[in-house]
Amino acid sequence: MLHGYGLYQEEHEAFRRTVRAVIEKELLPFAREWEAREEFPRELYPRFGELGFLGLKYPEVYGGSAAGELYEAVLLEELGRCGSGGVSAGLAAQFTIATGPIHLFGTDAQKRRFLAPAIRGEKIGALGITEPDAGSDVAGLRTTAVRDGEHYVVNGSKIYITNGVRADFVVLAVKTDPAAGHRGLSMLLLEKGTPGFSVGRKLQKLGWRASDTAELFFEDCRVPAENLLGQEGQGFYQIMGNFQWERLSLALGALGAIEDMLEQSMAYVKQRRAFGQSLSGFQVVRHKLAELFTEFECARQLTYHALRLHVGGQYAVAQTSMAKKVATETCCRVADACLQLHGGAGYMMEYDIQRHWRDARLGPIGGGTSEVMNEIIAKQLGL
Repeated sequence: MLHGYGLYQEEHEAFRRTVRAVIEKELLPFAREWEAREEFPRELYPRFGELGFLGLKYPEVYGGSAAGELYEAVLLEELGRCGSGGVSAGLAAQFTIATGPIHLFGTDAQKRRFLAPAIRGEKIGALGITEPDAGSDVAGLRTTAVRDGEHYVVNGSKIYITNGVRADFVVLAVKTDPAAGHRGLSMLLLEKGTPGFSVGRKLQKLGWRASDTAELFFEDCRVPAENLLGQEGQGFYQIMGNFQWERLSLALGALGAIEDMLEQSMAYVKQRRAFGQSLSGFQVVRHKLAELFTEFECARQLTYHALRLHVGGQYAVAQTSMAKKVATETCCRVADACLQLHGGAGYMMEYDIQRHWRDARLGPIGGGTSEVMNEIIAKQLGL
């Protein structure tokens, strides 16, 4: 079945088949082991780099393929079916939120130093925005960077940072002018090994267990001024610009997860018997699945509409926020219902549905909560 409804072409579907084959051979068989270990092998990054998956939208001069965002959208959907939301999150963070700002705002020298090795999977990146007292309120960030000659001196902390434990570099949101509100935000590239930079702890989580999520601390870290992304004071707009693709990526990953859950639940109710017949013979089960597939189609159509606008060059803030909210919330509802359809078996570790249920919870939180999405949508409506 063609997924794109005029959005994806046959070459995108051929790429989908390639990605799905890689996932079924190289990720799915090991997903439960990685979930139990709460870590997946670092070697997956160079493997994805070798396959060209980490540079689909980036220029060839830095090792990308310049294939475009639609190819990356296909990859994001398929990663939603990889058997572990943590694996999907850790890999996707590399080519969406960690390297995106470097591609959009970095100098040629910065791209060769950070983006090119990240595309090859040789360096792991992370995006450092969220703090203990500031998440969606980006203007409320407290980590500071004070200019001192040819360096910035960074002090503060970050939390809930995907890839934070293993990151070779962090794209860091800092306050270079604390008195200027959101106009005082800037972005710095901070490297592992910088004196004063430390990882506090690897955080344990309900879902996304195979991805590392960290607390980061900065105490008088001296970062070269040449590691500033763009100009001072542009950080808020850089963050907001990258948020659009991050939110679309969460919606696309949710679509892949929903499709996987529905396929698994369809197979289960057809083989599971109760009162002398398969569960699919019960009207209440058939009707519930009909409702879930309908919700899935609504979320998919809205997400594809926002994606179509985005790749067409429109800054579709309202539609992207709607898609992120609807797709991730639908994923949670589908996970709830599919867990119920599996009955007691759904709580057993050998069934992926319990893992899907755990992983889905972060969707309406990450990249801006559903409440923040509602506020953005309201503002776009002029309210």
